[in-house]
Amino acid sequence: MAARRWQFWLGFSFFISVVMGSIATAVWLYYVAMDANQVPLKRLVVQGELQYVSAAEVREQLQQRPLGSFFSAEVDEIRAQLEAMPWVYSVSVRKEWPDLLKVYLREQRPLAHWNAQQRPQAMVNEQGLVFEADKSRLQQPLPYLAGPEHAVAETVKSYRQVLELLELNGFALSSLQLSDRFAVTVVLESGIELKLGREGLLERVQRFIDLYPEIRDYKDTAVEYIDLRYDTGVAVSWRQPQT
Repeated sequence: MAARRWQFWLGFSFFISVVMGSIATAVWLYYVAMDANQVPLKRLVVQGELQYVSAAEVREQLQQRPLGSFFSAEVDEIRAQLEAMPWVYSVSVRKEWPDLLKVYLREQRPLAHWNAQQRPQAMVNEQGLVFEADKSRLQQPLPYLAGPEHAVAETVKSYRQVLELLELNGFALSSLQLSDRFAVTVVLESGIELKLGREGLLERVQRFIDLYPEIRDYKDTAVEYIDLRYDTGVAVSWRQPQT
């Protein structure tokens, strides 16, 4: 009986030792995992089609505050930190054992300047969203869009409709303005202003395209503007000859 009791206490003591050892190991692993010095993120890979943001700028942005260890670094916080960069549209972040942080960037793709007189650094992207960034990094000229701040989507929609038809017929668009009453005015790269009004934009643009050869040949003087806000016909103003 005493031998059995001794065996029981021996087994129980061994069980307790194993459990306590496991707990101690788990606690040690937890503190190691949470200690950036034990499992630091040492390597950074930046991916994506980058034109406006460099890998060095991404690294500099991440160095503004401690990342933590491989286990403690919060992917969502890193993503939010990088998406705060002006030229960044979206970010995906992934950690790879033992010390690698992979970042995939999607940059802003600028479609046009936005309300440039009031907001010099504002642009609208291809998703129709306004953002502000350093325009000195632009690698190509952009058209100018202007309109009410609450009507960005309507302005972009009008721009895309008009642009497609004009480009199909060999005309380049320089700017488009949407008034508070949603009337559209377009300026071509040639300097001609088209007053299109609120309704039937495509029909009015097509009327301009059809009539422009006759208008162009009617006078040697350059056209200043063409008012297409009529059910039929147009009103034309020519520039005054320079003396």
